[in-house]
Amino acid sequence: MEIALKIVLVIFSLGLIGTVLLQRGKSAGLSGAISGGAEHLFGKQKARGLDLFLQRLTIVLAVGFFVLSLVVAYVVKA
Repeated sequence: MEIALKIVLVIFSLGLIGTVLLQRGKSAGLSGAISGGAEHLFGKQKARGLDLFLQRLTIVLAVGFFVLSLVVAYVVKA
């Protein structure tokens, strides 16, 4: 049981790292602010759907990682 939980924890942690690295930065200094304003004005819907999906996936993986960390710590201690 302990080994299975640790394997799932490693999978969640790698998934969390991957989704964070795939996300686009909100701003890249002044050039990011200018291009971000243009994208907001003219619209860029294709990337917005992917960003929203990655943001929700990051939240799910972070909550799962936190809960699994607590469970693994409890199982190892018991």
